[in-house]
Amino acid sequence: MRVGVPREIKPDEYRVGLPPTAVREYVTHGHEVFVETGAGEGAGYPDALYVRAGATILPDAGAVFEAAELIVKVKEPQAVEWARLTPKHILFTYLHLAPDPAQTEGLLASGCAAIAYETVTDAAGGLPLLAPMSEVAGRIAVFSAGETLLKHNGGMGLLISGVPGVPPARVCILGGGVVGANAAVMAAGLGAEVVILERSIPRMRYIDDIFAGRVITRYSTYDAVEEEILRADVVIGAVLTAGAAAPKLVRREHLSRMKPGSVLVDVSIDQGGCFETSRPTTHKAPTYVIDGVVHYCVANMPGAAPRTSSEALVHATLPFGLELANHGLDALKRNKHLAKGLNILAGQVTHPAVAQALGKPFVDPYGAWS
Repeated sequence: MRVGVPREIKPDEYRVGLPPTAVREYVTHGHEVFVETGAGEGAGYPDALYVRAGATILPDAGAVFEAAELIVKVKEPQAVEWARLTPKHILFTYLHLAPDPAQTEGLLASGCAAIAYETVTDAAGGLPLLAPMSEVAGRIAVFSAGETLLKHNGGMGLLISGVPGVPPARVCILGGGVVGANAAVMAAGLGAEVVILERSIPRMRYIDDIFAGRVITRYSTYDAVEEEILRADVVIGAVLTAGAAAPKLVRREHLSRMKPGSVLVDVSIDQGGCFETSRPTTHKAPTYVIDGVVHYCVANMPGAAPRTSSEALVHATLPFGLELANHGLDALKRNKHLAKGLNILAGQVTHPAVAQALGKPFVDPYGAWS
């Protein structure tokens, strides 16, 4: 198959869909790989490394889309990219369609097959292609929160770790999944006081075991959420419903009762955000303030560490990508977990959570949901 790797064009996005090591894997399996010039530079991969791996360098994105059948990206396609997609294309990338009707309409109009990393599953019911970036985002969220707490960045002027004789920050994490657990690793490692709100009792037992009681766990009810966010110096939103919009756990009326200069970090922003007042921001302008509470809602947090993120992501996506390259859409019939990633096919919505979130008819072309 002819595989294309365009340069990411979302603002402040420096990751790349395939590092050179992954290109070599595709080439070794008999596939042609076309890489847009400069696609890997932001992550530290010059064109010469791609040529050495066996790729063909093309001058622009238009040439890549024209040459390729399978398009491998990181972030959701932008409007100019929707126009380049056709029914011949299989798009393999993060999509996050539930809060993004414009992108959904663009992909439906293109006629392409769009497979979302974030809804591919594994035998344990996990989300293996979301996990690597969730790990990175959870860890970055704590670094970002610590920076934002500083006075010159709009925060209350609190050092997240504290010092001897001065208490550390209290960090409330909403959700104990991959993002939440990784955020807890970093926050607890810095010496913060950490509480995780979660609804899965087995997950809370697991967290209690791995942290040996160093992290507080609480069952997540409306009362518990309200009580903890009002006590917190930092709130990290780390909730996820696969394919669907994130639930709004912190409402506008809560903000005026929170500590002035406290920080909200919404890692769920790609799925619409779990704070009512969240809106996407960028690495260049990451924060805004509402009712004295600083919001950090960067929509591509792992993009700040593109080398680490690109390598971690491709370790997870490569086996699935090779299946698509080897078998085309027949790979979805062969692998029910990959089939769960299919969100759009030939102008129809093919993921039930996306269809429900956007009020679209749901079509099941491969029996993957039966």
